[in-house]
Amino acid sequence: MTSGLPYGLVATDLDGTLLTPEETVSPRTQAALATATAAGATHIIVTGRSASWARPVFEEIGYTGTAVCSQGAQVYDAGAHKLLTSMTLDRKVAQLALAKLEAELGPLAVAAGQDGLAGLILALHSYRLEMGGDLPLQRVGTSAELFEEPISKLYIQHPELTDNQLADAARRMVGDLTGVTMAGPGLVELLPLGLSKATGLAIAARRLGLRAKDTIAFGDMPNDIPMFQWAAHSVAMAGAHQELLAVADEVTASNAADGVALVLERLYG
Repeated sequence: MTSGLPYGLVATDLDGTLLTPEETVSPRTQAALATATAAGATHIIVTGRSASWARPVFEEIGYTGTAVCSQGAQVYDAGAHKLLTSMTLDRKVAQLALAKLEAELGPLAVAAGQDGLAGLILALHSYRLEMGGDLPLQRVGTSAELFEEPISKLYIQHPELTDNQLADAARRMVGDLTGVTMAGPGLVELLPLGLSKATGLAIAARRLGLRAKDTIAFGDMPNDIPMFQWAAHSVAMAGAHQELLAVADEVTASNAADGVALVLERLYG
């Protein structure tokens, strides 16, 4: 605990957690976060979205703090629009992993998240969008075009396998080459080996003089599991993925029912 606070760091996932289904932050959640920060806590958003994809949302909700983006690959100062740290996925490794997967599973629908503040998401025409928002998407005709510039991760989809099945297959087949996570519907991702929301959050927390034991974390998907394991206390949203529910310290209401606010009101009053 920090300076008598229940937790000095409040780490929230974005989609499905902090944001309502309409991609806003409810007035009640805004008020609860304001109470926590007025008491001395720091709020950090920890999202699978790249900084370029998250920026329009941050501007819409008025978030100007530190954010962990792209599954931990980027630590981003939202107020200054500045990357503090950035990690890339080795493109040769990514191509090898993709080739191994397609050799066994058949053709995949693939997208690549480019590195950098203005990084686009390049996607083959077969790749389908499952999420809304101002996605900086650019369609390309060939897989080779995905790898022309540095990338932070690959997104993969299979025409028949479920997200759970595809993620399990990828871990089995290429887990020695890349990290594998599931961030939401249609969002199975290949990451730099060892990268997770926890590694990015640990870097961001250290810059702020905070530690795991100071942290409460909120999330809803399997990509939040490392963050839950790192933080002192973890809170899953109602309706969260079963893998996350299995490791959460508690379960709150859904993102549509002010689940984050309910916990913060209890803790910070």
